Amino acid sequence: MSTKEKNTFGILAEFKNPGHLMKAAKLTNKAGFKKFDCYSPFPIHGMDDAMGLKPSKLGYIVMGHGLFGFLGGLALQIWTSTIAYPINISGKPFLNLPAFVPVTFELTILLSAFGAVFGMFFLNNMPRHHNPLFNSERFKKVTDDGFFVVIESGDPLYNEERTRKFLEDAGAVHLELIEE
Repeated sequence: MSTKEKNTFGILAEFKNPGHLMKAAKLTNKAGFKKFDCYSPFPIHGMDDAMGLKPSKLGYIVMGHGLFGFLGGLALQIWTSTIAYPINISGKPFLNLPAFVPVTFELTILLSAFGAVFGMFFLNNMPRHHNPLFNSERFKKVTDDGFFVVIESGDPLYNEERTRKFLEDAGAVHLELIEE
């Protein structure tokens, strides 16, 4: 690996429209590339399937945190009212489940929200304060009318010449080598 390749982040390819981007994503996935991403100014239906992305694990993280909040809140209230501090108030039972509903509900929602936010940060490797793509003037079009595929140099199939030729054959209108 030469010094130039060590500083290369990947190849940025621009496509004309969402249809061409979708086709390029399918071709890139079919070719066996694993470290690539697609960028567009709006969500494109079917892009996850075209890229071969697996379903998100975030739902499981949120469900786990929600169950922990539910069971933890319920267990804490049951323990305190029946074992730790049993207080007879107007002859009401120590284990009064209807009275535990508000706190249990709130802890379920609170911990689910924490699971969603922090799980998203974890799964997206955030915070990432700088991405080499931000150095590209052309990439700024992605917020308006640009459609891009980036194949990273860390991909096992990455070879600068072959990857460049592959993206040209996929219909890229502009290619740019992105340095780190």
